[in-house]
Amino acid sequence: MSGLVAEVAVAAPLDRTLSYLVPEALVSNARCGMRVRVPLGRRTATGYVLDVQTGAVDGLKPVIELLGSEPAFPPAMVDFFRRAAAYYQYPLGEVIRTALPAGLSGGNHEVKALTERIYQASEMVGMPRGPRQRELLDYLRGVDCVARSELLTVFPNCQSSLRALVDQGFVLEGQRERLRDPFSDMTLAADTSVDMTDRQAEVFASIDAALQQGGFQPMLLHGVTGSGKTEVYLQAIEQVLRSGRQALVLVPEIALTPQLVSRFRARFAGGRASLAVLHSGLSLGERFDAWRSVARGEVDIVIGARSAVFAPLQRLGMVIVDEEHESSYKQGDGFRYHARDLALMRGQMEQALVLLGSATPALTTYHRACQGKIAYLELPQRVMSRPMPEVELIDLTQDRPEGILAQALKDALVANLERGEQSLLLLNRRGFAPYLLCADCGEALRCPHCDITLTFYLGQKELRCNYCDFRQPPPDQCPACQGADLLPEGAGTEKLEQELQELLPTARIARMDRDTTGRKGAHQSLVAAMEKRAIDVLVGTQMVAKGLDFPGVTLVGVVQADNLLNLPDFRAAERAFTLLTQVAGRAGRGERPGRVFVQTYAHEHFALDCCVRHDYVGFAREELALRQELGYPPFGFLVNCVLSGAVREQVEAAAEALVAELLGPAMDLGIEVLGPAPCPLARLRGKSRYQLLLKASTRPPLRHLLTRMPVLRRALPGKVTMTVDVDPLDML
Repeated sequence: MSGLVAEVAVAAPLDRTLSYLVPEALVSNARCGMRVRVPLGRRTATGYVLDVQTGAVDGLKPVIELLGSEPAFPPAMVDFFRRAAAYYQYPLGEVIRTALPAGLSGGNHEVKALTERIYQASEMVGMPRGPRQRELLDYLRGVDCVARSELLTVFPNCQSSLRALVDQGFVLEGQRERLRDPFSDMTLAADTSVDMTDRQAEVFASIDAALQQGGFQPMLLHGVTGSGKTEVYLQAIEQVLRSGRQALVLVPEIALTPQLVSRFRARFAGGRASLAVLHSGLSLGERFDAWRSVARGEVDIVIGARSAVFAPLQRLGMVIVDEEHESSYKQGDGFRYHARDLALMRGQMEQALVLLGSATPALTTYHRACQGKIAYLELPQRVMSRPMPEVELIDLTQDRPEGILAQALKDALVANLERGEQSLLLLNRRGFAPYLLCADCGEALRCPHCDITLTFYLGQKELRCNYCDFRQPPPDQCPACQGADLLPEGAGTEKLEQELQELLPTARIARMDRDTTGRKGAHQSLVAAMEKRAIDVLVGTQMVAKGLDFPGVTLVGVVQADNLLNLPDFRAAERAFTLLTQVAGRAGRGERPGRVFVQTYAHEHFALDCCVRHDYVGFAREELALRQELGYPPFGFLVNCVLSGAVREQVEAAAEALVAELLGPAMDLGIEVLGPAPCPLARLRGKSRYQLLLKASTRPPLRHLLTRMPVLRRALPGKVTMTVDVDPLDML
């Protein structure tokens, strides 16, 4: 027996798609991209239709219902989802669920479209009797169609007159969908006319030539901080829109979107282009509406964070990955994709130009550019010939601070405040102190679920695990020895803010970290306050270093730079150099030059020396030589396999059994197997964790070996799970 068969990717940990019968009642609307409810074993699940064909239906279970009235993604996205799932060894249905906004992905977050009443004048001639009705009808005859909310702002308390006009036939009443607007409370800034520098013009000419040539064109724009990369982006996108195609702009942090969106809205105002924003800082309804507008082809430019790489644009002409070096483009759990790499994959599949921009490109990207695999464009100077900030290392072996800040940095902060200039301080630790220590027995208070100390938050008067979010009040006594002398050790942003308030009692001080930016609009409020010079000193974690443009900031201080250098990770030096260079680049972007102070015990480290000299090329040369000796990326490729479970012995045995299965095939393929060994964070969220690292000089052997993983995963004990992280960035 034949009928209509739907290929469905079910949102479940399955390594294949399933076929379902499309019932007669659903045939007319069943098409690629539709969300469906389907039977799966003894339960039902959400699935996504990838294809619909006529075929044999014997033994097939029927689709239960269609979810929604229109596709969640176009057919062209299906191959992209398939390739992403295959590359990252992740179930296809789970990939699609991750890609879709929460309101479309199934589960308990279904969002409904909003509607509003609309009114327009009918073709009926004549005029009503009442003066209020005549005034209202004259207005409606002069416009096409008006929403009820808009009409009530022009004619307050007009409900009875409006109802009378409808009843008499002078006015037609209807309904239309009302989109939730994340820009409704944002003032539209005026666009500033910018003449590009000669170097900007050269870079733009290269990009324009690539656009005219067409096809997949990967390019790296290596521009120092303040060199005008955003203006190049804007003018390149104008060229893309003129050709009738669309643009996608990725940013690494939600905190960057307000400034970037403001510039884009100003440039493309007046109907020149429609703009949508996609990121987790929006409400579920706003993301739901934005996604559907994009899927309908109503949007020209999409700006968003990591997940926006899946935006269902159907005429994609250009993808821009701003701050392409940022590790936040890599998803840390579940579907562990890298948005930059998927942007390149999507650009290749859709024959679009992909522009990667950064002042500190990832060494893997820079190496590919040096090999000629990516076009290399450079902006080596700041706009308007502004100087790079002067960077000074404070040697803490000689200048030991009484508190957190060294005397030289304190003096600079005081002088900067007296001049009416803004300062920015980076301390990459949240909370008041990293842990509480018992002065009697030396025991630190630890999370009961994780192999980590509890961070002390003074404002909330609580101890909190920054991994599993376990919380408890600080105890009066040490749980180990009942001693009463519990001391906060180390410093976080909260403690730094307190020290600054004592040092600068008249200063307006604000803090930007995950704890102060959790509520909707908090990022935007802080950025707006900095732009208006309503903040004198901004303290924050690494989010203050990421691409923000504050012309009033002339002083930057980095506290505890050594925390970055001493991580157990081969990328530690790269991360330290990148973060320090980026945060230094926040200084001196306006008319006045900037200064940067970096507090460190490792003042002779080559990464810090290169940072002082603004020497990216010198840093890359030295770091790449070290990587080549060890065969680490970009001279090798990695896959990290993490096994976890509640019983440590069971996880350890499963990890050893997995290595035994992989070792022979891996050796035949020239793959090095490191481990198994406990993860640096050996216990998280109540689960013991072991890892093994697969390392090869080329990708194909790893891809071949990974084809064994579905079978090996099914052979694991029931209470042990395995995560496969392709191209890992975090191996803690």
